[in-house]
Amino acid sequence: MIRKLINDPAQVVSELLAGLELASNGMIRNVGPVGAMASTALPESKVGLLIGGGSGHEPLFPAFIGPNMADGAACGNIFAAPTPDVILAVTQAVHRGKGVLYAYENYAGDVMNFDIAAEMAAEEGIEVKTVRVWDDVASAPRENMEERRGIAGGLLVFKVAGAAAATQPTLDEVVQVAARARDNTRSIGVALAAGSIPQTGEKTFELGDDEIEIGMGLHGEPGVRRQKFASADVIVDQMMDHLLSDLPFRAGDEVCLLLNDLGSTSFMELLIVNRRARQRLEALRVRVHDTIMGKFCTCQEMAGCSISLLKLDDELRRFYDMPARSLGFTKGQL
Repeated sequence: MIRKLINDPAQVVSELLAGLELASNGMIRNVGPVGAMASTALPESKVGLLIGGGSGHEPLFPAFIGPNMADGAACGNIFAAPTPDVILAVTQAVHRGKGVLYAYENYAGDVMNFDIAAEMAAEEGIEVKTVRVWDDVASAPRENMEERRGIAGGLLVFKVAGAAAATQPTLDEVVQVAARARDNTRSIGVALAAGSIPQTGEKTFELGDDEIEIGMGLHGEPGVRRQKFASADVIVDQMMDHLLSDLPFRAGDEVCLLLNDLGSTSFMELLIVNRRARQRLEALRVRVHDTIMGKFCTCQEMAGCSISLLKLDDELRRFYDMPARSLGFTKGQL
């Protein structure tokens, strides 16, 4: 059993969100049922950006609320989709007359509940459109792209979508930008050890002491290969082989590189992973526009990391480079 600094296990989500609200120094507030979080400083007459999903993956999702990022986040219980009433409450809070974009990771429970909330919003006269993030190349073949899971590459999509929502005049234009960012993003992870469920302390999956799994999902969903532990370069090469061939990425491309700690991986390890990933990109003559390293999409104390690549074009680069600020991710100065 894994011990955690919590109080009543049934109050984990409400207490973590209360702590987040206090840490935001007035930037984020609860706007309805537990899990409904929104910015306190939304200008009038803008397209709203609502992200969301299960709690337990912090800073994803609520810590990505802020200027030129998300306007609100609908947060479910640990590893569970937010309920339609939570999503609707956030929708109402972030709607500023120009519609709301739902951008979220592609899991069955999230799809069902966000679709229900969109129908409820439509009954109130709020236009909603959806961009689901399906960046995990290990979770389905390319021909079944829409069956793929969403993982850490969602941050890159949310960053671009947040900038578009802050500057573009219509919901359709924001959807177009966000969908292109999604379609240009690929990710893959490797699990070295399991995270745990805060309410029980039990592991989310089992790996042998000498095993790793390439492509395992955030909750222990199957990857592409379970194998014996190997050196960092060998593991990164296997991950990059899957990533680079999937879009595919080619000589002359320009990318953003995201190295995400799944929960308990040291910065030292991320730097070593970065070294090898960059060597592979340089060998292919793919230029790295920006490198991001840290905890962005976690599964408690899960050991391992994910690598994400966003292929840029001129418009995506402009939106990516716009300054943004949130508790979980900041770029430049506003």
